[in-house]
Amino acid sequence: MPLNRADFEAIWLTIQLASLTTLLLLVVGTPIAWWLARSRSRLKGPVGAIIALPLVLPPTVIGFYLLVAMGPNGYVGHATQALGWGVLPFTFAGLVVGSVLYSMPFVVQPLQNAFEAIGDRPLEAAATLRASPWDCFFSVVLPLARPGIITATILGFAHTVGEFGVVLMIGGNIPNRTRVVSVQIFDHVEALEYPQAHWLAGGMVVFSFLVLLALYSSRRRPSAYV
Repeated sequence: MPLNRADFEAIWLTIQLASLTTLLLLVVGTPIAWWLARSRSRLKGPVGAIIALPLVLPPTVIGFYLLVAMGPNGYVGHATQALGWGVLPFTFAGLVVGSVLYSMPFVVQPLQNAFEAIGDRPLEAAATLRASPWDCFFSVVLPLARPGIITATILGFAHTVGEFGVVLMIGGNIPNRTRVVSVQIFDHVEALEYPQAHWLAGGMVVFSFLVLLALYSSRRRPSAYV
């Protein structure tokens, strides 16, 4: 059989991780992107740079500092232990936290570009109709930013699926708890199980191609803002 039970468990865990991470990124990243698109604060540059750090830092660097921060002696670890949650490293929750932080720019930047492309005129028109800020955002901004939201969703999900360094540093290699597809491929290669590695790696190649195809197809539409 090309794939064994451990492979399917890794695939299912990866889907769960990517889905939850993408949902959280959209919830957290949307207000951040809106603030970055509209703000004239001096903090805009530093905040934007912090958001973009995962684009340039090695995943192992991010994973290492998250491991230290969330460990039993880290400031995050102290907080989670005080709340009765224990420590996050080598748990699924820890993977989610690391994935959200590592994939943040892949969601925030497309959303920010989409919000900036809208401009002021639609917002001013809505204001003249006495629309509240909330009505304006949900009835005007989000529909106009739909192409950017689609792009952010695709990139956030795909980037989380392809993570390796961060998830390995934070989650380790615990079957059915933190072992995702990328780590499972690494295990197969280490054990010289190349046929199984080929099946999983080939699946990742096909998945990546389909993601890029969907992404570039959406960008060809005249209404796309990013």
